[in-house]
Amino acid sequence: MGVLVLNASYEPLHVVSVPHAIRMLVRKVAEIQEAEDGRPFGLFPRPKIVRLVRYVVMKWRYTHPPRWSRRGVLLRDGYRCAYCGHRADTVDHIVPVSRGGERASWLNTVAACGGSARSCNARKADRLPEEAGMRLRVTPRVPDWRELQTAGIAAPAA
Repeated sequence: MGVLVLNASYEPLHVVSVPHAIRMLVRKVAEIQEAEDGRPFGLFPRPKIVRLVRYVVMKWRYTHPPRWSRRGVLLRDGYRCAYCGHRADTVDHIVPVSRGGERASWLNTVAACGGSARSCNARKADRLPEEAGMRLRVTPRVPDWRELQTAGIAAPAA
């Protein structure tokens, strides 16, 4: 379980591990905003949320789109399969990489259900959705930073 890091202005920045958050507290660059009751981590209460003492300018975050990641695609699509709407646990390339599709592109990847021979990812295989007789329920897009950050705070729906 990660620890949410807030900027001095209370804007969410990112999530770090508990040991990383403790190091931030020891260096006095952050303070605890919220902690878990009765669960100490050494001398400190186990933090859930820490806030930076000084404001960090995040200009880079708004000049470039987020870098593609598998987790980001799942977050963007709400952990729902783009073909059937069931729980997604993998990523599907709309135009398969073997057929010239980009491997790490927000616009060529969607969340998909996988793990069995009957899953959408297995059914589509190395074909275009039209060739497999499947229809996309969502339009792939590049998410913004805020969308990924707020989605990353909450655990995925079961």
